[in-house]
Amino acid sequence: MLKKGNKLYSILTGTCPKCHEESMYENTNPYALSQLFNMHERCSHCNTKYKIEPSFFYGSMYVSYAVGIAFATAAFVIAYLILNASLVNTFIAIVLTLIVSLPIIIRLSRNIWINFFFKYEPNQVKGQLE
Repeated sequence: MLKKGNKLYSILTGTCPKCHEESMYENTNPYALSQLFNMHERCSHCNTKYKIEPSFFYGSMYVSYAVGIAFATAAFVIAYLILNASLVNTFIAIVLTLIVSLPIIIRLSRNIWINFFFKYEPNQVKGQLE
């Protein structure tokens, strides 16, 4: 279903937004908290520079708000509407969902943010600097 060339592929896998060949992150596990923000400087396949400018990923904070709302809404629907939990238990479920999924929300937000600025180019030459 998810194929290279689709932005959703790059967003969900954390791969280079231009070539979809390499993970942008030094450690692909978002729950390795000490390495959550560690990214390669460039893609080893197409040489794309991930941090276009200093503080580039500050913009992903805006995206993380929307992603967090989506996770919280999903937790509400599951807890309150499907499982018929009380409001207090639903609130606890939402808070726990946000705490547990925070590393995933951070990575997804960064992936979405960088994909706003790059498009898929499968034949990118490695010697070409961006």
